[in-house]
Amino acid sequence: MLKTRVIPTLLWKSESLVKGIAFNSWRRIGTVLPAIKVYNTRDVDELILVDIEATREKREPDYESIKTFSAECFVPFSVGGGIREVDMIRKLLFVGADKVCINSAAYENPDLIAHSSRYFGSQCIISSIDVRKMPNGTYQCFSHCGSRPTGWNPAAWAKKVQHLGAGEILLTSIERDGTMQGYDLDLLRCVSAQVDIPVIVSGGAGNYEHMRSALKEGGASAVAAASIFHFTEQTPLEAKRYLQEKGIQIRL
Repeated sequence: MLKTRVIPTLLWKSESLVKGIAFNSWRRIGTVLPAIKVYNTRDVDELILVDIEATREKREPDYESIKTFSAECFVPFSVGGGIREVDMIRKLLFVGADKVCINSAAYENPDLIAHSSRYFGSQCIISSIDVRKMPNGTYQCFSHCGSRPTGWNPAAWAKKVQHLGAGEILLTSIERDGTMQGYDLDLLRCVSAQVDIPVIVSGGAGNYEHMRSALKEGGASAVAAASIFHFTEQTPLEAKRYLQEKGIQIRL
């Protein structure tokens, strides 16, 4: 049986780490390299780093910085932001990324996921899906850091990216992001029921029970979180111990 993962996420903007609420990432909370070094000591399973300005600025990932970060990261390291071409993925893997997160570009060019999974293996490709709950109660995928509606229902898009070859899905509720009020379990169930690949749930974790609920009741394969680790005394290791006590297979 695959063991559950606890994955801190790092949002990178203008050389700083940032956090906000509902994708309004305005609060600076430090820099990337010290955070990676701290997480190396806190028994995390993986790290996800997303450059939240790269797509908006229409630039490539910062390969030199990624090389520096990956040299200090001793757990699997996923990188997202600004990825538009297969060659960009090749460069990121070359400088030390273990996986890449693809979001906005996939809606415009779904073959990017198909081609990249064929070249590098599906285990390297995470399809990042950012979702808003609409006024009528339905869900819709948004691209470009939650600013552009795509017209896609998240369950349908998840099925499509799985068919294209994505190895995992990173599912984020835009409304819950940074609130620490709990994951959107309805959204999670909607997506996880439609795919066979692992779903990493993100957006809203405020305590360890939120993580347990997502794993036991929502169908998540892994939990991603940021604010809970930045702004409270709760730690990834304590989260894993709590989950183990609740009968969840976890790496310790």
